[in-house]
Amino acid sequence: MPFREINSKMVEATVVPGQRMFSQRGAMLAYRGDVTFTPNMAGGQGGVMSMIGRRVAGEATPLMTVEGNGTVMFGHGGHHIQVIGLTGDTLFVEADRLLAFDGTLEQGTMFMGSQGGVMGMVRGQVTGQGLFTTTLKGHGAVAVMAHGGVIELPIAPGRPVHVDPQAYVAHHGDVRNKLSTALGWRDMVGRGSGEGFQLELSGSGAVYVQASEEKL
Repeated sequence: MPFREINSKMVEATVVPGQRMFSQRGAMLAYRGDVTFTPNMAGGQGGVMSMIGRRVAGEATPLMTVEGNGTVMFGHGGHHIQVIGLTGDTLFVEADRLLAFDGTLEQGTMFMGSQGGVMGMVRGQVTGQGLFTTTLKGHGAVAVMAHGGVIELPIAPGRPVHVDPQAYVAHHGDVRNKLSTALGWRDMVGRGSGEGFQLELSGSGAVYVQASEEKL
């Protein structure tokens, strides 16, 4: 894993020759060694279709390709940072949550409607999260941002986890999600989304939840 947590809001990444990583633009705080930062228009290893899908949705998050030999310190906006290690599985995460990740990971885009049907699309509209969600697959590490710290909650068969959509950060594993209402439609009149909506995640995996309902 190339990331070393300096504190809750900063991580240090090791960059070695022949390997690259990606970071959100503006996330580099300092670096040592011979390291280069190049704007990346294709958004990682997702290919042209991944780029087109996110461009159509108007949800592109500019990335930098980081290469060379040295160490780089990353942080952004004073947000808390959580490092997630992947061992062949897929991480589903909102693009604006990504701070940095291994270049070995395959990046893609998933239409939210494909998980939870129409309610998946409703989730994107109601919560302000995109209709397209970024996927990162393979072996490597990902540093994601959150407000107030992050807790990892396991998801097991027959034991779904219900999350406030505003507190959702990411999830991995064989997980299905759907949006449900905790209140009747009449009770929702004059209310914000708040706890009126719950994101139910079922299957096998884990979900990462931030200690705040504040958006990035």
